[in-house]
Amino acid sequence: MQIIKNYFFNFKFMKTIIHWFLSALAIMITAYLLPGIVLKGFFAALVVAVVLGLLNTIIRPILVILTLPINILTLGLFTLVINASLVMLTSSLVPGFQVKDFWTAVFFSLILWLVNSVLNVFEPKEER
Repeated sequence: MQIIKNYFFNFKFMKTIIHWFLSALAIMITAYLLPGIVLKGFFAALVVAVVLGLLNTIIRPILVILTLPINILTLGLFTLVINASLVMLTSSLVPGFQVKDFWTAVFFSLILWLVNSVLNVFEPKEER
């Protein structure tokens, strides 16, 4: 029984590490594609992945609920503004990551979504 518990713990831990590295790789690819993004190395991309993940986990749901009426009126397009604002906040928190302006942050969030969708193929899946 202990072997099975260790297997699932190790699998989830390694899945988290792989997801973190793939997110950092997606951030690096997106920063390379957009001219208004400055990213200073892979370590900065790892930090951006952690900070952006934490902001998306903690702050984004609160912002989505608070802006629900305008989000309904714009048929969900205001979510792009929330995503861009979180990218700008990440830019102000992480020293090796700079975003030129708001529209660059909007395009960054869109391209990051696309690159993450492509890289999601390489994440390990739990077999049942």
